[in-house]
Amino acid sequence: MPIDFKKTEKNLYQPKTTPSVIDVPEMTFITVNGKGNPNTSVEYKSAIEVLYGLSYSIKMSKMNGTQPEGYFEYVVPPLEGFWWMPGGEAVDFSDKDNFHWTSVIRQPDFVSPEVFEEAKKVLVKKKPELDTSKARLEVIIEGLCVQVMHVGSYDDELATIATMEKYAVENGYEIDIDVTRRHHEIYLSDPRKVAPEKLKTVIRHPSKKVTDSKG
Repeated sequence: MPIDFKKTEKNLYQPKTTPSVIDVPEMTFITVNGKGNPNTSVEYKSAIEVLYGLSYSIKMSKMNGTQPEGYFEYVVPPLEGFWWMPGGEAVDFSDKDNFHWTSVIRQPDFVSPEVFEEAKKVLVKKKPELDTSKARLEVIIEGLCVQVMHVGSYDDELATIATMEKYAVENGYEIDIDVTRRHHEIYLSDPRKVAPEKLKTVIRHPSKKVTDSKG
């Protein structure tokens, strides 16, 4: 059976609807940076096409005999996004036109820079209209985070985020969003097929343990 990270690493992809703390390990992603409202931005739509195009080019490399060393059958992981505002601060959901984002899809460990460049060649040949120049292969280490499963519309995330912040304070942590550590979402549902009130999204906020100044 193909490896499905959502099932083999449930701590990363299937948290409860009540917040918890997790230490997120190092993982490899294909990433694309951009800005603008994800609901209306052509740049965002293009980024998603490139991410999926490259991810499936790697997954299907077995079909043309170019599969890399260490290849195994797997399910392409879900789309994820890191979000922030122009000054690096936490997202302002009332100002989506000024969103900055890094959209990402996780890759198996066998995906090297060489495998990534080969996938770009394959995708450009198949879909020359796609601009792969902004795509990068990056290793991301999130580290300590508070996360939760949000069920419902993306526009209703503020209430869930409030429970995360409350949990952090009550358990000796503080949210640690800055210019390098971002608001993070993992999209487990396809909004084209799932009603807004049933959408499942993992929300993850970078955090740090509060030190006792008295000690």
